[in-house]
Amino acid sequence: MTSYKSLGVRPLINAYATVTKYGGSLMPPEVVSAMSEAAGAFVELAALQRRVGERIARLTGNEAAYVTSGAAAGIQLAGAAAVLHKQPEALKRFPDIAAFKNEAIIFRGQRNPYDYSIKAVGLRYVEIAGSMDDLRAAFSERSACVFWFHGALVSDDDPPLADLIAVAEGRDIPVIVDAAAQLPPVENLWRFTEMGAALALFSGGKDLRGPQSTGLMLGRRDLIDSIRPISNPNHGLGRPFKVGKEEMMGALAAVERYLKLDHGARAQYCEDVARMFCEALNPLPGVCAEREFPNEAGQPLPWCRVTVDPDALGKTADDLVQAFLAHEPGIAVSPLNETQFHLNPMTLHPGEEIVVRDACLKLLA
Repeated sequence: MTSYKSLGVRPLINAYATVTKYGGSLMPPEVVSAMSEAAGAFVELAALQRRVGERIARLTGNEAAYVTSGAAAGIQLAGAAAVLHKQPEALKRFPDIAAFKNEAIIFRGQRNPYDYSIKAVGLRYVEIAGSMDDLRAAFSERSACVFWFHGALVSDDDPPLADLIAVAEGRDIPVIVDAAAQLPPVENLWRFTEMGAALALFSGGKDLRGPQSTGLMLGRRDLIDSIRPISNPNHGLGRPFKVGKEEMMGALAAVERYLKLDHGARAQYCEDVARMFCEALNPLPGVCAEREFPNEAGQPLPWCRVTVDPDALGKTADDLVQAFLAHEPGIAVSPLNETQFHLNPMTLHPGEEIVVRDACLKLLA
């Protein structure tokens, strides 16, 4: 039987976060079932993408929706849409789009490893600081869009997103919000577009618990329709970002499930687990455990920051991170620095918090 064990790969308990390197999240039965059923029949892919998008748009109160192959692919397709929706003649020119509107405005403090997707379209960065005056000065006849990376990268110096959107809308320049990890809260599925953002991008394989290889693009129909001719199953810039029939149906099932969840109960579970970790670890010599809020991605859920005294324990936080991975069962925790790491309840199944607590007591003793 093909399995992790047959390959010599150890399954892990994830007390880190919904990070890609550990598989994002675990798909619930509803998602697995939808994917399995989809795998049993052929279907016209472009029609399925439209119907799935229509259903997701209706469920989330958006004008249109599109299933992407992850949020990073969504950034690239959104950048292409910003060029194409008014300049369809650019269709076969990517990434050689110097003859078209080819500037993407981005805040300097929000630059990150994923914004390479913007440049891959052929768009040129226009970096600005953090004020509305800087934004206004950056607008030109070459401006195709404004990118906003929501979450931990947004600083107090950045203007309110609603103000930014209002100014950009006045110049008919779309604002694209990368909200890959900004679930919860569930309201974000419609909050950014209700504010006037042209497109909002989400990961499908994080808290949504859909297929890890999927993402969501939500927002304006004209922008989403503009990328269909260059996206799978058609040829063009978006062809490499293939989304299969199984992933489309799995993403839809994930959205349907997420909208029905008791998010309050889930938040309370995270509070209870964070408190349990603190109560269990604080009596240990050389250890301090504290509730932190929000968590690493700015999601409104608590997690537990653990600070250790390397002199008292004879090991650094980095040593402990490796010790958790080597533990049986293996546990992924989130490293911070030489003296601190985090324990994240949001990716734990009920019952796993006890395993993590007991491993902490063993390894930190």
